[in-house]
Amino acid sequence: MEFFANEGKNVEITVNGTTYMRHAIKTHFVKQGEDYIEIFKKYVSPIYEEGDIVSSSEKIIALCQNRVVRRDELKIGFWAKFLSRFAIRGSAAGIGVGETIKMQYAITKVGLPRVLWASIAGGVCKLFGKRGVFYEIVGQEVAGLDGFYGKVWEEYGDLGIENPENPSGVCDEIKEKLGISCMIVDANDLGQEVLGYSSDINLSEEELHGLIADNPCGQGKQTTPIILIRKKA
Repeated sequence: MEFFANEGKNVEITVNGTTYMRHAIKTHFVKQGEDYIEIFKKYVSPIYEEGDIVSSSEKIIALCQNRVVRRDELKIGFWAKFLSRFAIRGSAAGIGVGETIKMQYAITKVGLPRVLWASIAGGVCKLFGKRGVFYEIVGQEVAGLDGFYGKVWEEYGDLGIENPENPSGVCDEIKEKLGISCMIVDANDLGQEVLGYSSDINLSEEELHGLIADNPCGQGKQTTPIILIRKKA
């Protein structure tokens, strides 16, 4: 098969001395409530070979699981308005808690005391050049919230997408039903994290991270949320 890479990305990547080929799989625009098994069956099964690893964006899995929150479900309060003034508003990768809607989500999700502590600790650490402490304290549920950002996809302007539930369990289900070894990742051009992977995969999390370290899915409207990874012959 011919391997396809998004613009600015490479087909090949070398991890711990082994070279892999990555193929960006173009799908339809996945919407809330779809079936991820059917998506994998349609787009991955026809080209998958034993020994391949498939990397899936966490966003499409979460949408299939209805792991979403709508803007009108979050009532913006005083503390969200106040604290967001002191935070970074976001980047090309999406919004941060500098936007009141995400700060309110953080308060709703983990509670005001924890968010206050995270804000204070994060502010102090910034003075010493250390960033990201806020998200370390509030946790991955808040850090992983996607959406509420309509500059790339208008459909996500009023929709927040949470982390998928039990990502390793989802991967094992895909492996059991379709025979596809896979991992679910939260990735953008600024950073990547492996959220879960099927139990048959024998690579370390560090190696799995290395396979998608350049975010081969892309950051814009590529609609390539699934990456097929194959060891180069």
